[in-house]
Amino acid sequence: MNKYKIREMNLNDYLKVFDLWSNTEGMGLSDSDSEESISKFLKRNDGHSFVCTDAEEIIGTILCGHDGRRGFLYHVAVSKEYRKNGIGKRLVESALDSLKKSGIIKCHLMVLGNNKIGNQYWNNAGWIKRDDILIFSKDT
Repeated sequence: MNKYKIREMNLNDYLKVFDLWSNTEGMGLSDSDSEESISKFLKRNDGHSFVCTDAEEIIGTILCGHDGRRGFLYHVAVSKEYRKNGIGKRLVESALDSLKKSGIIKCHLMVLGNNKIGNQYWNNAGWIKRDDILIFSKDT
């Protein structure tokens, strides 16, 4: 496990990260995942998003940010061939630790309803599914 390194994500990772997201089943991508949008997100949430690498290959990602009150996780992904190695757990722990250092004590995440693998992962990891909150979205 030590051969896999967790480090802060930076914009130079974008092409490899986007490729991983594009090849991860259940991942919802949109215009807000453009290089420009991810650059803004990383700048606004400096020190909270991470990648996992095996040598030069990016094998895992987590986008993390906060609004000053609550943390949010997005695009948690691990390459299919690297799953079941604790990489997702390490990425989540890194993100939650960074939030805690910023004084954020609660974190939310969004998973598409039809993402069976993602929903099973978060349920097994002890996250609580909220049925009392609805999300409404609108393009600006």
